[in-house]
Amino acid sequence: MIDGCPAGLRLKEIDIQKDLDKRKPAADAGQTARTEEDQVEILAGVFEGRTTSAPICLQVRNKDTRSEDYARMRLTPRPGHADYTAYVKYGGFNDYRGGGRFSGRTTAGIVMAGAVARKLLETAGIKVFACTIQIGGIKAAEVTAQDVSKNVYRNPLRCADLKAAKIMASLIQQTAIEGDSLGGVIEGWVVSVPAGMGEPYFETMEGQLAKGFLRSRQ
Repeated sequence: MIDGCPAGLRLKEIDIQKDLDKRKPAADAGQTARTEEDQVEILAGVFEGRTTSAPICLQVRNKDTRSEDYARMRLTPRPGHADYTAYVKYGGFNDYRGGGRFSGRTTAGIVMAGAVARKLLETAGIKVFACTIQIGGIKAAEVTAQDVSKNVYRNPLRCADLKAAKIMASLIQQTAIEGDSLGGVIEGWVVSVPAGMGEPYFETMEGQLAKGFLRSRQ
């Protein structure tokens, strides 16, 4: 559910589907093997191709569901996940399965909301770019927003430095064979933001962005 979107914004399911398709995992990038169609449906808030100002209801259905696979994890927390924290916080009543509150599936909703936000920002000439700049000890060369726009979707690691992307992919595969994992760094730009956005102190632009970045799932 997305509230606060003004009326009259042109919005179709394809606008959102484009970003959902980018979210789909790639096995050669060391991502999850779980596959979902992630076909978006607009249920409310859009009429004849434009937003109505009513809350926008978007939906994707989980189809590749194997809840039984998570049973063994209920009392065996995974490193790097919220299993233990959630168990303690909610007294063991948390949904530990693949569609629970701490699941990566929750990012589907974030992507859908972001797609709508992107459409709205573009009406004001604001553009958003992001790419992977480091995985493990491999760092990408410095790039421009134009480089990101041209190259970032030419590899599953979303790295605008195509040479570095190949080295990163090789490192991921070797690390997986060794039974280990790697961290990474993502860099983003927001271009053409009007001066004066945000409010002093707690509602600054930096403060609002920090809320999103630091509201970690895991």
